[in-house]
Amino acid sequence: MNVIREDVNAMSALLRVQIAPADYQSKVSSALEKYRKQVKVPGFRPGKVPMGMIQKQYGRALLAEELNKMVSDSLFGYVSDNKIEILGNPIPKDDIEVKGDFNNPGDFEFTYEIGLAPEIKVTLSSKDKFDYTKVKIDDELINKQIDDLRRRYGKLVASEKVADKDMILAQFVELNDDDSIKEGGIMHSSTISMEFVENKDAKKALKGSKIGDKVVVNPTHVSRGGKDTAAMLGITEEELANVSDKFQMTINEIRQMELAELNQELFDKLFGEGAISSEKELKDRIAKDLEAMFANDSDRLLTRSIYDSLIANTKVDLPTEFLKRWILLSNEKPITMEEIESQFENYEKSMKWQLIQGHIFKANNLKVDQTEALEYTKNLLVNQYAQYGIPAPDDKELTQSAVQVLTNKEESARVYDMLAESRLTEYFKSTVKLTDKFVTYDEFVEIASK
Repeated sequence: MNVIREDVNAMSALLRVQIAPADYQSKVSSALEKYRKQVKVPGFRPGKVPMGMIQKQYGRALLAEELNKMVSDSLFGYVSDNKIEILGNPIPKDDIEVKGDFNNPGDFEFTYEIGLAPEIKVTLSSKDKFDYTKVKIDDELINKQIDDLRRRYGKLVASEKVADKDMILAQFVELNDDDSIKEGGIMHSSTISMEFVENKDAKKALKGSKIGDKVVVNPTHVSRGGKDTAAMLGITEEELANVSDKFQMTINEIRQMELAELNQELFDKLFGEGAISSEKELKDRIAKDLEAMFANDSDRLLTRSIYDSLIANTKVDLPTEFLKRWILLSNEKPITMEEIESQFENYEKSMKWQLIQGHIFKANNLKVDQTEALEYTKNLLVNQYAQYGIPAPDDKELTQSAVQVLTNKEESARVYDMLAESRLTEYFKSTVKLTDKFVTYDEFVEIASK
C-alpha cells in the first residue's frame, strides 16, 4: 500500500492511494469466510454454503467495503504522519476515475483531494489601539436599578385611574366595523400591563381611564402580538387571522404597584441580614454590582471589535472550490450547490476566524484543558441553581452533573467555545492598548445590538 502526494497549487493537493492484491486479499478472504458462517441459504447447513456462491453474491460488496476502510486509514495516517494541516477532510476527486476492476480484482488506485490550511500571520501588540466600552454608572442608572428592586419587592394596590405602569383587569368584547357588539364574537377577561403597551394611541386612550370606562382598542396594540394576543383573548394563535381588530375593553380593576420602602427590611431581603444598613451603602453596592455585571458585556464588545479588525486585515487564502465540494459531500442534510453559493461568504468568514483563532492559540501557547472545562461547567450549574433559588448540591453530585453535561457533544462544544472566547479575551486585554470609553446605558445597548 502506497500514498503519493501531488501538489495542485499552494492551497490543494491530490493524494493517490495505491493498493495491491497482497494488501487486501487476506482481509477479503477473512470477511468472506466470516460471512459464510453467518449467512443462511436454503438447501445448505449453516457454514456449509459453497465459497464460490458466497464469492459470487457478496464478493464485490465485501471487497469494496475492505478497500474503503484501507483507503480511509491510509489517507488519515498519511496526513497525520506527515503533519499536514488540512481543511475539512479528504474528498474523492470527481474527475479522476478509480483505477482497477472490481470484477477482476488486481491493483487499485484511488485519488482524493485535500485542502491545505494556509500559513497566516497575526500580529497584535500594544501598538494596536482599541476602545474598551464601559457603561457610565451614574445616579440615574443607580436610581433606576433601585426603583426596579423596590418594584420587585413591592405590592399591588387598588387605584382609581390608569397610570403609566399600572395593571388593568378588563373584559374584551369583539366589535363589528360600526362599533356594535359582534354576535357570537369573542368575550374574554384578561390582564394587561400599561408598562408594556408600546402603541402611543392605545396608551393615550387608556391613561387616565377609570373603573367602568369602555375603550375601543386594537388587541395587538395592547399586547405583544402572536401568542400574547391570543392568550389575552382566550383563543389559539391560529384563530387570530379571523378576529376583528376592534374590541371594546371594559376596565374592571386597576392595580398600581406600590414600591417597597427603602428600609432595613428591604436591605436584608436584597443582600442578607446586616450586609447593607443605609441608602448610601445600597447605592455603593448597586454601583459595584452593575460594574461587575457590565464587565462581561464590555469584554464581549472588545472581542467583537478585535475580531472584526483581524477578519478585515489578516490575509487568509482558502481553497474555495474544494471547500464548496467538501460542504456538498459532507453535509448531514441534503444541500444544493446553489444553497452553498448563497451561504458561502458566511462560511468562509467562519473558517477564516477558526484559522486565526487557532494561530493565536498555538503561537501564544493558549490552552483549554479538561479540568478547566469541568470546573467551568460546575460554575455554570451553580449559577443555574442560584437563578431558581435552589442551593447547589455537594461537590460530588455537582461534579457528576458536570461530567454528564460534558458527555453531550453539543453542550461540550458550547462549554469549550465559551472557554476559548474567555481565553482569547484575556489575551487581547493583556496585549493591545485599551482606552476606556464611557457611554450611557442606552448607548451601550445600541452598540451591543449592532
